[in-house]
Amino acid sequence: MTEDPIIDLQSDQYFMGEALRQAARAYAQEEVPVGAVIVREGRIIARAFNQVETLKDATAHAEMLALTQAQEAMGDWRLTDCTLYVTKEPCPMCAGAVVHTRLQRVVFGAGDAKGGAAGGAMNLLQFPTLNHRCSITPGVREPECREMLKSFFAEQRAQSRVE
Repeated sequence: MTEDPIIDLQSDQYFMGEALRQAARAYAQEEVPVGAVIVREGRIIARAFNQVETLKDATAHAEMLALTQAQEAMGDWRLTDCTLYVTKEPCPMCAGAVVHTRLQRVVFGAGDAKGGAAGGAMNLLQFPTLNHRCSITPGVREPECREMLKSFFAEQRAQSRVE
C-alpha cells in the first residue's frame, strides 16, 4: 500500500510567496505578472517569471523557464519528485510541458476559467489518456495572485487609453 505524501500547507503558503516575488519581478518589467518556483525535497531548485516581451519569445512563460532551470539542476528532464508553484493556473502549453517532465504536483494561485489547463477551461494535468498525471492544489494565496494580475491589466488598459 502506498501512502499519499503529507501536504504541508504552511510550505505551500511559503513557496507561493516565493512565486509571488517572482511575479513582482515580471510586473516591474511590464511583463504579465506570473511567477513560478520548483521545489524538490523542501528546497527551491528553480525560480522564474514571465519574460515573453523581454525575450520576444511566446514560450518564455514563468513555468517553461522554471522547468528548464529545474531540469538543469536535476541533470535530467524527468522531474518526478518535484512540485511547481505558480501564481496563475498553467496554460495548455505549460501544462503539456509539466506532463512531459512528469512533475509530481502543481500548486497554483489564481485560476483561469478561460485558458487554464489545470481544471479551469480544461485539465491536461490529469488527462486520462496521457502517460502521466499530476496532483493539483488550486487557490493557494489566490487573493494576492489575482490582485497582482488585476492591477497589472488595469494599468495596461489605462496606459493604452492615454496613448
